[in-house]
Amino acid sequence: MDDPCKHQVSLRGASAKEITRDALLEKVSQERELRQYARRATAAALFLQRVWRRYRVTKTVAVELREEWEKCVKQQQAGLVITSIWISSHVVRPFLFFITCLSIRKRRIEVAEVSSMKYCFQMLLDSLNSTDSRKNYCTLAIGTVVERRIWSYQTRRLISVCMFVLSECDKSRPGSQDNVALTSLAMRLVVVLTDVKGWKSVDERDCQIADTAVKDLVRFMGSGESGLYPSIRTYINTLDAPCSSRARISVQTDDRFLITASTITLALRPFHVSKFDVNSLGLLDLHNVAEKYSLFLLTIPWLTQRLPAVLIPAMRHKSILQPCFQTLLILKEKILKEMLAVDQSKFHDSLKVIPPVGWALANIICLATGGEYDSVDPGGFHQELDCASYIRAVNTLAENLLSRLESVVQESQDLQSNVETSEMPSSTVSCESEMTHGSIKLSFLDMLRPVSHQWHLTDLLTIVNTQGSETMTPERQEYSGKLELLDIVHFYSFMLRMFSYLNPRVGSLPVLNMLSFTPGFLVSLWGALETYLFPRIVCSGHKPYDNISKTSGSGKDENSGKRKTHGNNDGGKKWVSVLHKITGKSQSGIGHTDLRANQPKTRLIDKVDSSDVWDVEPVRPGPQGISRDMSCMLHLFCASYSHLLLILDDIEFYEREVPFTLEQQRRIASVLNTLVYNGFSQSIGQEGRPLMESAVRCLHLIYERDCRHQFCPPVLWLSPARKNRPPIAVAARTHEVLSANQRSDDPLAVQSMGSVITTTPHVFPFEERVEMFREFIKMDKASRIMAGEVAGPSSRTVDIVVRRGHIVEDGFRQLNSLGSRLKSSIHVSFVSECGLPEAGLDYGGLSKEFLTDISKAAFAPEYGLFSQTSTSARLLIPNPSARYLENGIQMIEFLGRVVGKALYEGILLDYSFSHVFVHKLLGRYSFLDELSTLDPEIYRNLMYVKHYDGDVEELCLDFTVTEESFGKRHVIELKPGGKDVTVTSKNKMQYIHAIADYKLNRQMFLFSNAFYRGLIDLISPSWLKLFNAGEFNQLLSGGNHDIDVDDLRKNTRYTGGYSEGNRTIKIFWEVISGFEPTERCMLLKFVTSCSRAPLLGFKHLQPTFTIHKVACDIPLWATMRGQDVERLPSASTCYNTLKLPTYKLPSTLKEKLLYAISSNAGFELS
Repeated sequence: MDDPCKHQVSLRGASAKEITRDALLEKVSQERELRQYARRATAAALFLQRVWRRYRVTKTVAVELREEWEKCVKQQQAGLVITSIWISSHVVRPFLFFITCLSIRKRRIEVAEVSSMKYCFQMLLDSLNSTDSRKNYCTLAIGTVVERRIWSYQTRRLISVCMFVLSECDKSRPGSQDNVALTSLAMRLVVVLTDVKGWKSVDERDCQIADTAVKDLVRFMGSGESGLYPSIRTYINTLDAPCSSRARISVQTDDRFLITASTITLALRPFHVSKFDVNSLGLLDLHNVAEKYSLFLLTIPWLTQRLPAVLIPAMRHKSILQPCFQTLLILKEKILKEMLAVDQSKFHDSLKVIPPVGWALANIICLATGGEYDSVDPGGFHQELDCASYIRAVNTLAENLLSRLESVVQESQDLQSNVETSEMPSSTVSCESEMTHGSIKLSFLDMLRPVSHQWHLTDLLTIVNTQGSETMTPERQEYSGKLELLDIVHFYSFMLRMFSYLNPRVGSLPVLNMLSFTPGFLVSLWGALETYLFPRIVCSGHKPYDNISKTSGSGKDENSGKRKTHGNNDGGKKWVSVLHKITGKSQSGIGHTDLRANQPKTRLIDKVDSSDVWDVEPVRPGPQGISRDMSCMLHLFCASYSHLLLILDDIEFYEREVPFTLEQQRRIASVLNTLVYNGFSQSIGQEGRPLMESAVRCLHLIYERDCRHQFCPPVLWLSPARKNRPPIAVAARTHEVLSANQRSDDPLAVQSMGSVITTTPHVFPFEERVEMFREFIKMDKASRIMAGEVAGPSSRTVDIVVRRGHIVEDGFRQLNSLGSRLKSSIHVSFVSECGLPEAGLDYGGLSKEFLTDISKAAFAPEYGLFSQTSTSARLLIPNPSARYLENGIQMIEFLGRVVGKALYEGILLDYSFSHVFVHKLLGRYSFLDELSTLDPEIYRNLMYVKHYDGDVEELCLDFTVTEESFGKRHVIELKPGGKDVTVTSKNKMQYIHAIADYKLNRQMFLFSNAFYRGLIDLISPSWLKLFNAGEFNQLLSGGNHDIDVDDLRKNTRYTGGYSEGNRTIKIFWEVISGFEPTERCMLLKFVTSCSRAPLLGFKHLQPTFTIHKVACDIPLWATMRGQDVERLPSASTCYNTLKLPTYKLPSTLKEKLLYAISSNAGFELS
């Protein structure tokens, strides 16, 4: 074993501890790295020294050269002859050197260089204006080869210097006036250099050489080397940007206007040069110029508003816009990617709120459509504009912008979820920033106003109808060529979404107004959809767009009710083209076939199941399964038609059948019903949300009209879910689970059967929805038991004592403060009108009677809280005078809880509400067409005003409405200053809808809100959405005002010795069958405390309807003399039991029973 203390012998001859091999290698490696680092540091230091010495020497030389240059220039101006060669060698060459060293490399113009630049530019301008060929600097361009090369190099450098000067022309900087004057000289110089007509000394024989030199110079200017377009972009950014397009730029100074006009001239000059080159190199230059122009100029915020109006016509010329459109379509991926990287640092918030692609879109629309400030064409397409390229270019930009806006909206929603963690100062700054961003968005939308003008749509549709029928390749169709219907559909679909994103308060209202009221547009749009969606339905030969004109109208299609058959083959081909464009099929083999020729109008070819007819197969896959073209077309149609439905009155819809026949309305309803149901049954992506939102809105409006005045068969609404409806319990429980996890601000976040239940509940039969409603309540009661709120039959009950003569006041005093605790059981003790407690124990029956009686008393018109509509149905509506009653609003809120308690316990009440009022409880807004159900007289008067042929001012109306309460008249203005605004033919539609809005929404807003607050204390709002207004009343008050005797007989239990074959029982059913409906209802109320039968039949009555035997023996001789039992029948409402004596004669049973049920007493009779 080795001795650990023994030293190893070193080869160095000394006694030392030997180092290991790995440690030695590591040590050597570290020393090598240190030596390498030292060498690199020394080399870097030497490099920095060289750079610094070079900079100092260059700067010193440049300063000395500038001083010598100034002396030389002054001496030469003193008397020596100035030649072009001397200018090139002694003026331009040294100038370019010291200006590059002293200014351009530092990206800043010093005060000392301003005078030098002015000297040089002015000398060059004087030389260019000279007619002496020896003195004119441009003669070098037509001289020897060496002179041409020198001239070309120097002029290119001069243009770069001038562009640098332009980019530094900022009026906000110190000495800006000098910069403006210098920039003016620089722009004049570049304009003259690039225009051969400005060369005074060029002979005709040298024009071709000079023209070639100028073209080369302009090509350089249009390339990226010169910095032309970035410099122009920087300069235009310094011009005043208006807050909106209405605030135009003030009059500019002469120098400012000259600079601005020169920059636009220079920006457009490369287009004119490249246009005449027919070779591939020239086309390449044109695309490059158009790319730079689109990237740097069209993305400037408020470009057309910053510039003087006289310059706009040159920018909107076909030779400028058409290459931009084609380049954008060909190089769209490259250009859109480069727009993201464009310099945004000098535009502050405008490019943060709206990305560059958005400003390019707005500027293109302004340039293509003119504007109210364009003196040449104030509103209209340019005469030679290629609208096909324009629409497709805008669609490309709009699609990209919408994707970015959607991501921004998503990010803002994520930020709002964390707003609680932000500090107050940041919240204040955020609020101010939000106001600034809002003004920018509104200003941006102001630039898009031309698309909301009717001439914009009608001009495009006219082009679609009138253009030739020649065929084109798909590539040519994409970049130019014929304008298609689908292009217009995509355009306006994008515009609707864009307006909604940028201005949520107003949304897409301006565009929707235009689309809805353009005559014939919706009819033609539905014609295109109908061709694809209903291939088995033969359409009439209606020619597309033959009702569309540039004349503004009221939105009525006079030929929609009685359409004529046109045998036009071009119209058939156009729809075939649209159909195959949507489906993606080839048109080969279609040829000259007219799909509609010689076929009858609107009939089904095959006989199929009626429910299958209304389940439209092409939209069964939902928004995710249909083509992008079909999705856009449906979105545009749904958004436009739902807007029109808001103002269509019943006369137009049902009698005149405008804009669609009732048969077409049924097909529209079936399409939307199938689409929405299947959309919610499957997953919806972000791209499918706009279509779903518009389709749901349109479907609800059509469905509500059908509920009020039926025009669709019931099977239509049930057909989508006929084969795959889930079980009631499964659907209810799924809906409750998903609703608990659903965000309130995201109505389409849960795409499932749970959303179907609340969005399209009508696909379930009414009976199933009633069962679903009871299932919801059953689940709620179970959850309350699990939460400990209900521990036993008698726990947490509410005991009240009620005087029959003061039932409303006593109930309000004892129950109003309970809120949701009203879900617990209520034990009621009645005090009769004599002041004595009524006999009996309440096992639920008296509480039902209490709810029935209190509702009957409180909803009576004499009480003052509610009144009845003037229709024959006499439905209940809040009394406007109730606000002046003591505790009037609180009483209405309490009545909401009473109704909620009745619904929660399944107790039927003997009254119905107006559909308008129920719509408020269901969260729906009411419109003009519903006024007829509330006040037919006002509705007729408004229709008279609407269709009045004379001057409406003769009617002496103003924007006010008068109310009378307790003998006092109250004048209410429908708009600020309404009493001073006379109703005229121009504003009569505004007046009509203002009156309707007041009567249907504003007047009852306070009452409906109070009632709703009380109602949702017991009933979840999502449960209420299962029903429409009529179904809600039916849920509340039961079915028909009669009972089904056979159903009651099948579900009756007999006790005390009675059986179905007993004589008294047989007599009882014979008597009941002979009762009047009202008498049968009185009998049902006598036994169950409610006069209505259960909605789902008497098998759902709990406890079961029971007839109990009350034995009453009478002597035999009395029976032989015709006498019968004198005792009256009685009832035990808590058990739904009729205590019936053993009557022998039918007349006696009928007499005693009628007397008992008319006495309004229960236990006291027994």
